[in-house]
Amino acid sequence: MNRLSSHFTIYFFAVALATGAATLPSDWQHKQPFDVSAPGLVKLSIPIETLDAARPGLEDLRVYDEAGNELPYAIEHPAPANKTVRRVRSFQTSLNPQSTVITIQTGLTQPLSAVMLDTPANNFVKSVQIEGSADGENWRSIVEGRVIFRQPNGTSVLSIELPRDGAPAWLRLTVDDERSQPIPFTGASVEVAASESAPSEEVPVTIRDRQESPGETRLAVNLPAANLDLSAIQIDSPDALFTRQVILAVPQIAEDAISEHDIASGVIYRLTLEGKPVSSSMSVPLEAVVRSRELLILIRNLDSPPLNITAVRAQRRPVYLVFLAKQAGVHYLLSGNARCAAPQYDLAAFGVDLKSVAVAPVKFSSLAENPAYRAPEVLPEMQESSTALDVSAWRFRKPFQITRAGAQQLESDLDVLSEAQPGFADVRLMRDGKQVPYIIERTSISHGITPSITATNDPKNPTMSRWIIQLPKTGLPVTRLVCESGTVVFQRDMFLYEMLSDERGEPYRRMLAQTTWTRRPDHTGKEFVLSLESQPQSDTLYLETQNGDNPAIRLDKFTIFYPATRALFKANAGDALYLYYGNPFATAPHYDLSLVANELIAADKATVALGAQESLKQGRRENPSGKGGAVFWGILALVVVVLLVIISKLLPKSEAQPPK
Repeated sequence: MNRLSSHFTIYFFAVALATGAATLPSDWQHKQPFDVSAPGLVKLSIPIETLDAARPGLEDLRVYDEAGNELPYAIEHPAPANKTVRRVRSFQTSLNPQSTVITIQTGLTQPLSAVMLDTPANNFVKSVQIEGSADGENWRSIVEGRVIFRQPNGTSVLSIELPRDGAPAWLRLTVDDERSQPIPFTGASVEVAASESAPSEEVPVTIRDRQESPGETRLAVNLPAANLDLSAIQIDSPDALFTRQVILAVPQIAEDAISEHDIASGVIYRLTLEGKPVSSSMSVPLEAVVRSRELLILIRNLDSPPLNITAVRAQRRPVYLVFLAKQAGVHYLLSGNARCAAPQYDLAAFGVDLKSVAVAPVKFSSLAENPAYRAPEVLPEMQESSTALDVSAWRFRKPFQITRAGAQQLESDLDVLSEAQPGFADVRLMRDGKQVPYIIERTSISHGITPSITATNDPKNPTMSRWIIQLPKTGLPVTRLVCESGTVVFQRDMFLYEMLSDERGEPYRRMLAQTTWTRRPDHTGKEFVLSLESQPQSDTLYLETQNGDNPAIRLDKFTIFYPATRALFKANAGDALYLYYGNPFATAPHYDLSLVANELIAADKATVALGAQESLKQGRRENPSGKGGAVFWGILALVVVVLLVIISKLLPKSEAQPPK
């Protein structure tokens, strides 16, 4: 009897566990259990790993209780309040022997966060001291030794942050003119401090790649997750004196290709004036949701040397989820469903301001696989090969071998850039006669190569200087030409062109770029950068300038730059593939792989090395230099002969003369 009772006890206990456990839907891949201590409104911060596993808009998040009931929820993205900027009520300046004093009546009673000055001056660095007053007579120091500046290239900082410990009705700014000439100030604005600040926290960032190009440093950094609400990027550098413009960009998918999209910009600087404290700002404000796990940081160096960058840090805004718990106990947060529609919950029953709800100290379990999950047959599990393709029309191919399974990265070399279509519509990846889907990534990375240079003079025009620039290949997508000059003072109009031939074989000059290059004694940079307006069609370029009555300038250290273009795809270790190109009549492929490009961007990619070029068929490529036009003249001669024959047949025959 006791044994029977014990069996029934075990049985009912098992049934109770089975009925009490949540039955989770099988379309969601991930689950995260968490415990709710009491019924009522619960506000929790969504873990970073959940944001990473969810869809970009968080449409696939679901909350279930222990009984398997779906619970409505709301998402809150904390963000700073919109800045309120007001022009000041009064603005007066007075010029002293070694300073400019600006007296401002704000006209506001709220706390202020910053004051912004207006000036037409375009090249200065000044130290500013700020005092505050409630009545315009009794002053107290609130800011010491802050720096304002503007550079000739437009980079400027004219805003000074104010401490949020009061609401001064008057501000007095003393601008130090001891080391430089005074500059005019024409007005000012003040920024009202927000009543409360939005929460933020630091997240780790890893510098994955660094590329140096003329005048620019490009950092590719890995974020800890996708779908992060980033508020700022912090750049660490020990360098003592610099100002740099910084642009933040992310990969963006458009028209079956990946390009770079700018999402924010700012200025970082560290300046030290003699006898003044160091003034610096190394943070770039962002306030954007970054969908990918990769962020690009472009630092404009212009003629200055690259910065020594030791680390990059990011600040992110937490994302909150608010729901009504019917009872205490275990709940589940589900994520990872690529097909579900966004939920439409009626949250009127909440009847409260979600911002006023306190964040609960919920401890989540690690992201785990949902045991009931059934993986749909969608793109992440797609076949890596596509349809068969007849490649008899392709002129070239290159073999390459896959050494590591997974995402791959293949960069076009000079052969491919020269022989493929400009938009890479004819590029195909092939394995065993079938296409391997890929997506093109267009990067801001520039590679430099050294061309062959011949300096010549035109005998008909001895005042002209010309340099013949021989490229290693025809039709390379050159975007910039960089060279140096040892001549100290000059001003020249520079012209870059190539010589082509029209359909009749007549030569003509095709202009690629032109600008005026001026060097003064106070300009230390020796580099000349010429951006091309269009892609060359030939392999020979001409750089030309008129010297007038001046001695010829000297140029050397020529470098040409072209953008790096990559193909991203998936393959298995040991696969032997071919890259086909050189078909002017091919149209661009359209693969479903573009729908999962975000996964390819975020994945750790192996770099593929191309083999030697193999010629597949004898094709005639258009000769852009037109050295001859023999075909045109041959056809024209044939047409003339045919016309003469026809005309001769149409003419009346002369009557025979009778014999004498």
